[in-house]
Amino acid sequence: MRFGSAPKSQSLALRVVVSTILLSLVVITITGSTLYSRLSAGIKQVNVDTAIIEARSTIFSAQYRLAIATGSPSDSVREIFSSVITSATTVGTNESGREVVILQVPGSGIGKANYEISSNLVSNSSIPEFLREMVRNSENLEYSYVQIEYANENSVNGLAVGQRISIPDDGDYEMYVLFSLADQAATLALISNSLYLTGLALIILIALIIWIVVRQVVKPVRNAVRISQQFTDGDFSQRMQVKSNDEIASLGTAFNEMAESLQKQIARLENLSRVQQRFVSDVSHELRTPLTTLRMASEVIHNAREGFDPVVARSSELLVGQIDRFERLLEDLLEISRFDAEVAELEAVEFDICGSLERCIADLSLVAQENGIEINLNRPRDSVFVNGDIRRVERVIRNLLSNAIDHAESKPIEVRIMASAEDVAIGVRDHGVGIEPKLLNRVFDRFWRADPSRARTRGGTGLGLSIALEDARLHNGELEAWGELGKGAHFVLYLPRQAGEQLHSRLISLKG
Repeated sequence: MRFGSAPKSQSLALRVVVSTILLSLVVITITGSTLYSRLSAGIKQVNVDTAIIEARSTIFSAQYRLAIATGSPSDSVREIFSSVITSATTVGTNESGREVVILQVPGSGIGKANYEISSNLVSNSSIPEFLREMVRNSENLEYSYVQIEYANENSVNGLAVGQRISIPDDGDYEMYVLFSLADQAATLALISNSLYLTGLALIILIALIIWIVVRQVVKPVRNAVRISQQFTDGDFSQRMQVKSNDEIASLGTAFNEMAESLQKQIARLENLSRVQQRFVSDVSHELRTPLTTLRMASEVIHNAREGFDPVVARSSELLVGQIDRFERLLEDLLEISRFDAEVAELEAVEFDICGSLERCIADLSLVAQENGIEINLNRPRDSVFVNGDIRRVERVIRNLLSNAIDHAESKPIEVRIMASAEDVAIGVRDHGVGIEPKLLNRVFDRFWRADPSRARTRGGTGLGLSIALEDARLHNGELEAWGELGKGAHFVLYLPRQAGEQLHSRLISLKG
C-alpha cells in the first residue's frame, strides 16, 4: 500500500527544449557580448583615428594660415579663426557635427588681444582641465572623451582633439576640435538591438528545430509507453508500428518481439493458473462428499467410544480431530482458489468493529485459559463503526489471535484498537518466541511455518495468515508483522473505515 500521490510525469521533449534554450541563451549571450565589444571597440577606434586625422588637418591649416597672415594682425587672426570654424563646423547640427574651441594658454597673452572663440556657443567648460594640461605640455595632438556642453544647457557625448598653436606676436593658444559621438552611439545602439533581435530569433529557431527533432525521437517512446499501459490493462494485442530501418525501428522491433514473447508466456501462465485453480476447486468440491460421510461415521464412532477399548476410543478422538482439520483445510483451499481466481467479493455492511473484536476474544478465551494466557484489550470508550465485510474482518482477527495464542508461551497478549476519521487499526502483540527479522517477509506465505518442529496443537492449516492478508487487501487495507526472537511478535491490521478507500495513516506503530 502506497501513501501520498505519485510524482507527476514530466515531458522529455519539454525538458530537452528548455535545456537547449538555456544553453543556447548562455552561448548566444557570451558570443553576442564578445561580438558587441569587438565591434564597439572597432567603431570607437575608427572614430578616434578619423577625428585625429581631421583635427590635425584643421589645426595645421589654422597654424599655417596664422603663420603667413598679412595685414592687420588683429583682423587677420579673427578672420582666420572665423574661416577655420566655418569650414570645420556645420552650423545648426550640433547633434552630429563638429565644433571648434580656441582657448588662450594661461599667462601667455598678458596685455595682448584675446582671441578665444568657440563655435555654436560651445561652453569652455567642455574642455576638461586635465586635457588642457596635456595639450599645454605636449607638442603633439592630445585627445579625450568629453561632454560637449552648449549655452542652451544641452550636452552631448563627444571626443575632443587638441594641440597647442602659436599666434605671432600674440602668444600661445590651445585649439580643440570637438567631434559629436551621437552618430557613434546610434550606430552602437543599432548594432546592440540587431544582436538582441538576432539572438532572440536564433533561440526561437533552435527551440523549434530541437522540438521537431525531439518529437521524432520521443513519439515512438510515447507509443511504447501507451502500449505498455495497455499491456497493464490486459490488452496484449497492441504492437508498435515500424516504418524505417533506423535505431528507433530496431527498438520497435525488439519491443514487439518482447511483447509477443510476454503475451505467449502470460497466456501459458494464465492457462496453467486456471488449470490449477480448477483442480483445487474441483478436488475440494469432490472431497466434500466423502468428507461428509467420514464426518457422520466418525461422529457415530466417537459417540460410542465409551464401550471401546481405550486405544480404539483414543483413535476415534484423533479421527474426529483430523477430520475437523481436514474440513478447515478444504475451506481454506476453496477460499484461496477464490482469491487466485479474483472472484472473491466483499459483502460490505456497517458494523461496530470493537464489538466484533470482543466477540472474537470471547470465542478464543477458553483456548487462551487452557494455555494459561491472559488477553488484554485496549479499546476506545465509544463504538467504532466501519463499512466492510464483517465475516472477513472477524476471520482476520481470529487468525491473529489464534496465531498469538499458539506462540505466546503462557505470556499475556495485548490487543489494541485505534481509529481516526478515515482509518482503523488493530494490533495483536504477544511476548512469546517471536520471529527472526529476516523471516518476516515469509510469514504470509502459504503453508510456511517459522519453526517446523513446533506441533500444531489445534490443527492449523498454514493458510490462515495468507488468507488474512488477502482479506485485508480486499478492503484496500494492509496487514503487517514485526518480530524478534525472544521478544514476541506484533501483527497490525490497517483498514479504511470505508471499504475500498485509500489508507491515510498508520495509527499503530508496528515495532514495539
